[in-house]
This record gives sequence, C-alpha cells and structure tokens, in this order.
Amino acid sequence: MEVKPLLKVNHLGIQFGGLKAVSEFNLTLHKGELVGLIGPNGAGKTTVFNMLTGVYVPTEGEIIFDGKKLNGLPPYKITRRGISRTFQNIRLFADLSVLDNVRIGYHTLAKNSLLSSILRLPPHFSNEKEMKEKSIEFLKIFRLDHLKDEKAKNLPYGMQRRLEIARALSTGPKLLLLDEPAAGMNPKETTELMDLMAFIREQFDLTILLIEHDMKLVMGICERISVLDHGLLIAEGTPEEVRNHPKVIEAYLGEEVGEEHA
Repeated sequence: MEVKPLLKVNHLGIQFGGLKAVSEFNLTLHKGELVGLIGPNGAGKTTVFNMLTGVYVPTEGEIIFDGKKLNGLPPYKITRRGISRTFQNIRLFADLSVLDNVRIGYHTLAKNSLLSSILRLPPHFSNEKEMKEKSIEFLKIFRLDHLKDEKAKNLPYGMQRRLEIARALSTGPKLLLLDEPAAGMNPKETTELMDLMAFIREQFDLTILLIEHDMKLVMGICERISVLDHGLLIAEGTPEEVRNHPKVIEAYLGEEVGEEHA
C-alpha cells in the first residue's frame, strides 16, 4: 500500500508584476523526513516558505498538506493545520519574557471561548494554567527554563534561536520549516543546533524542511536536498548526488566546495 506524502507541492509558482520569483517548483515530503532546500541568495527559497505558510498566495500550482489543499488559506489557519516556521531574521517578542514567547504559541491552539476570557470564567483560568505548565515543560526541553522570566532580547544569539524554535514547536506542528537557523552562529552553536534538530525530530515526531547556507550542516543532517537557482529547481537528491551535480557546483557550491566534500 502506497504511503501518502505529508506534503505534496505541484508546479508551484508566484509572479510579482512581470517577475517570476519561483516557477514550476515541485516537492514531496514524507512523514519523518529531514529535507534541505538550498540555493544562492535570491534563488527563491524564502519565497517558497512564504507560499507554504500563506504569507504569499501562489499564482500557479498547488500545495497539498496532509491530504488537503492549502492554497489561499491565511497563515493562522495553516498553522492550525500543522505547519510552523522560524524566520531568517529572528522574530521574537523582544520585550516579552522567554516564557511568554512560548505561551503565545500555545494561544494559537487555545480552546476556551472569547466569552470565557472576557468574563474571566473558571475555564479561562484553567486553560491559562495548563498553557503555562506546558510552556515551562517546553522550556526545560530546550534548556531555557532557568531563563523563563528573562526578556527575550537579553538572551545570547544562540539561545534566541532555540527560543524561536521552541515557540514554533509550541503550536504542535507536523511540519517544521526552518529558515537559516544557523545564520550568525559560531561553529560550537551550529554543532549544538544539529544535535537539537535531530533531537526534536525524534522527540516530536516531526517532518523538517530546512533552508540553510551552512553546507556542513546541510550535508551532515539532511537525507535529501532540493536546489533552487533563479526560482527554478535545478537538482534534487541525496547529499552525495547534489554535491556532485554539475549545475549545483556551477550555480552555488563552487568547485572548491564540491572538492571539499568529495
């Protein structure tokens, strides 16, 4: 019996005025996979993420997630369907506490009614207590619980990245989109990030799609890689196949990187 993919992207594209930012993009993700999306700056990688999460509405193609079409849905509905993301530039609520940043993620799944919240009825307090307890448990997993009352902006860069991933996971996703999580990290932080991704993938039964420029990270952790250049998919395959692909070497990796990983 054929297993249905978690995500199926068919001939996806978007045009801004006369410019085609992405065209004929195809991608299949099965449950539990960790797949990389790479390419030079301006290749269209983040544009793909924006279409998958409802920030942009595709002008062509379709996105099928968990058997249902996502095209045209607003971001909050896509989050509730089970897709969450982080951003290339960290987008935390800088002046809120570490704890509150994670609690905000849980609020997207809140079940108590608006009336209950306005009238401060018992279900409201029960729900708030449950979300706080879950948020603290989440912070323990990410080794941030001792900083729960600290403002997010006061955390070191690597911890801010961990907090952003924790907040994304608090929405209970099936698919996590990570947009350059290693950007700005030193080698030690990057190694810790690789360990963290492997851990959360197993712990939360996640499928992960990763945009990243750090080739050591991508080649070391991804099972498959898709390569974009000028909005077009130019290669896909295992890390070994991609690093030796002539079009990839020409467009992105460079001869010296291909030799480095040979």
